[in-house]
Amino acid sequence: MDHPEGANKTGDGRLGFDRRVRLEFRGMQLSSDGGLLVMCELDDVLGLSDLASASLRDNRRGKNTVHRLDGLFRQSVYGRLAGYEDVNDANRLALDPVMRQVVGGRAVDAQAASASQMGRFETETLALPGNRAALADLNGQWIDRFHDRNGLKYIVLDMDSSVSPTHGDQEGAAWNGHFDCTCYHPSFLFNQFGMLERCALRNGNVHSAEGWRDVLDPVIARYAERDIMRFFRADAAYAIPAIYERLKEAGYFYAIRLPANAVLKDKIATIMRVTAIQAETERKRRDRSVRHAEKRHCRAGTLRVHGPIRPTSGVCATTDTAQGEKHLFD
Repeated sequence: MDHPEGANKTGDGRLGFDRRVRLEFRGMQLSSDGGLLVMCELDDVLGLSDLASASLRDNRRGKNTVHRLDGLFRQSVYGRLAGYEDVNDANRLALDPVMRQVVGGRAVDAQAASASQMGRFETETLALPGNRAALADLNGQWIDRFHDRNGLKYIVLDMDSSVSPTHGDQEGAAWNGHFDCTCYHPSFLFNQFGMLERCALRNGNVHSAEGWRDVLDPVIARYAERDIMRFFRADAAYAIPAIYERLKEAGYFYAIRLPANAVLKDKIATIMRVTAIQAETERKRRDRSVRHAEKRHCRAGTLRVHGPIRPTSGVCATTDTAQGEKHLFD
């Protein structure tokens, strides 16, 4: 070869790549979380993070604070949206170009919050009693803004508990026999749109309906001034007279499953027998209808031949074999 780099000095063997296209290895400028920018734009339009930062109190007193409170809040929330469950990845995310845009302020030209900064924000600032109460109310404020924009004719509240498995000796974690694991046992209240109205983190060994008033009452108060129909539904764990009375008082229609018991089974025994007979009769009727429809379908346009056949589209064919008729469909 005439040139140590493999190309002739005359240029006869040189490839003509577009010089505007560059291949550069700059890890700080790469990100796999570009979708967060779309969420950030929507957030800016709706003002959700602004609403949150206005509700939270900043306990930092130093003059050298690098990031604003709304930026730290965004980094905490958007990190979870991107699949990072805690602040262990904060040091890497601090250099991510998308996360720096999300946090805003000084982070755009420098870096977002580090793991230690995010740790202090989540365990000290957000843990203040006033901020904990503000966070509990925040979902409701966001949902009210949605309803104000789109209108609301009725509300359906759906209350339930769930499981949040724990690992290690975490405060409040306990064995739950129903879920067969060591966990927390949080309570949730959703609406018909799938939006979380309110929730509460509870010890793992409490009853499903424990603390229901702390979750339900603030949501009832929020919808009290709206001229809408109100509905509530829950499973058998919430079949408690106190809940019935509270819902009646607030003007809610409700459907709450009753737990199985001997008295209930005795009262509805006749109804259950009739229902079982009706269900069996309906099943047999459907089976007869299906068989009848299949029989009619196979008879329509039947072509009877001896030997194999490849039917054309829409033709139902039968072939006589030693074992009997065989139906062929395209």
